[in-house]
Amino acid sequence: MIRLAVASLLNRKASAWLTILAIAVSTLLLLGVERVRHQTQENFANTISGTDLIVGARTGNTQLLLSSVFHIGALSNTLSWQSYQHLQTLRGVAWHIPIALGDSFGEFPVVATSTDFFEHFRYADRQALVFTQGDKFNDAQSAVLGAEVAKRRQLKLGDKFTISHGSGGISFSDHDAHPFTVNGILERTGTPVDQAVYMPLSGLGLVHGESSSDTTHEGEHDHTHEHSHEPPVYTLSAVLLGLSSRPLALRMQRDINTYQGEPLTAIMPGMALTELWRTLNLFEKALLAVSTLVVATGLLGMLTALLSSLRERRREMAVLRAVGAGPITIFGLLVSEALILAIVGVGIGIGMLYLIIGVGGEALLANTGILLRATPLTTTEWSFLAAIILAALVLSFIPAWRAYRNALADGLTIRV
Repeated sequence: MIRLAVASLLNRKASAWLTILAIAVSTLLLLGVERVRHQTQENFANTISGTDLIVGARTGNTQLLLSSVFHIGALSNTLSWQSYQHLQTLRGVAWHIPIALGDSFGEFPVVATSTDFFEHFRYADRQALVFTQGDKFNDAQSAVLGAEVAKRRQLKLGDKFTISHGSGGISFSDHDAHPFTVNGILERTGTPVDQAVYMPLSGLGLVHGESSSDTTHEGEHDHTHEHSHEPPVYTLSAVLLGLSSRPLALRMQRDINTYQGEPLTAIMPGMALTELWRTLNLFEKALLAVSTLVVATGLLGMLTALLSSLRERRREMAVLRAVGAGPITIFGLLVSEALILAIVGVGIGIGMLYLIIGVGGEALLANTGILLRATPLTTTEWSFLAAIILAALVLSFIPAWRAYRNALADGLTIRV
């Protein structure tokens, strides 16, 4: 039966290949949307790990998360250095990472922080940041580059560059008087860490005129400022906190949110991510609905091709019945053709997906920030493929039943 179906399809190569192409493109779109949704959610979840609280000025939870961790958008308010010192004194705080945003290096955000960032920041399954070259910054005018920044800007250790005031690729003024030297390059993480420039807080204070350049050792400089009346910067965008015990997070979140010194917002990254994905749930469903409609269009194209070919194949079916082919054989021939078209189309669609990820993955990451990996198909993706093949099988019953119902005499009658 399969050989007969293959021979029949080869006799109609043009229409068969067009049908296969339609199913392949439909499969590619459905798998592509699902993979983007799944891996984007996974990448978001892997961006930060081990941080118990993120603290910023009074703002929305999602805005604070996107700005401080994903470098998307900007915070309209900042928290004072005095509030940061207060956070350090809270009982249960094991480590703290100050973050100041607002400057950029081309399209890449500049993150001013302390050396504690490289010691305590974790991503994915509590993986630590690793240097492929160099080390963390050691003075006010040294910097560390994310892997994507170094690659896109073709910078290496010892190279100098200048930053600009403003974020999102919009520059208000260049800080040409204070160039920075590349002191380290981080290993690729697949997170927004790859697309950022890291510099010491004292360096940010230097270019903004908030601190002097009479110090050379960043570690000593930061710790000196933490206990002096002259902080390296006057305000911060956010502070990442790690606690000695995670159950303390809820109580500390309440204490920070009710702090009398200034209005502050403390969020738990995991809960904020869940809230973010609830917000995006409508868009996920819309994308899935569009891709499902495209798959349906491809399958309807297959149904149309099979039905339209029946008029030309009436004599073929009649001859098959005349030589002894039973109704099950005729029925099975049409079903087999549809299954072959669907399976080949799905297979080509899978191949196209991995080809695009392999060839265009770097370009996709560079232009959109979306990281897609050529990982094995997930259970959900397999279920989508099975649904496509099952739908093709069900739709094939329509032309198969029509072929069965066509009369033998009708097929042998010469029409003029």
